[in-house]
Amino acid sequence: MLIVRGVNVFPTQVEEQIMRIAQLSGIYQIHLSREGHMDNVEVHCELQPNVSGQLSASELQQLMKELQHHIKTNVGISTQVKVFESFALPRTLTGKSRRVFDERPKQT
Repeated sequence: MLIVRGVNVFPTQVEEQIMRIAQLSGIYQIHLSREGHMDNVEVHCELQPNVSGQLSASELQQLMKELQHHIKTNVGISTQVKVFESFALPRTLTGKSRRVFDERPKQT
């Protein structure tokens, strides 16, 4: 579980919103950072292999806005979304990708 701006967020909640969009695959990453006192969330996700390379820039932009809206409405946090071509996100030798990258400074 992650705490983002006082909201408890499970990565699977974000994954559920990604899976609602047919053009996106289940490969995603959540990047957390902090500017001043504000947490920033950036979601990176991949296109399905059969769609990769076939969408225009405006269609990609629409996908990003749709996912941002789903996450805001259903999870309760604002995010930035980046959509990548298939197999663009790094994976381990077993084909899995690391899901959460928390780059926020540790609180003491």
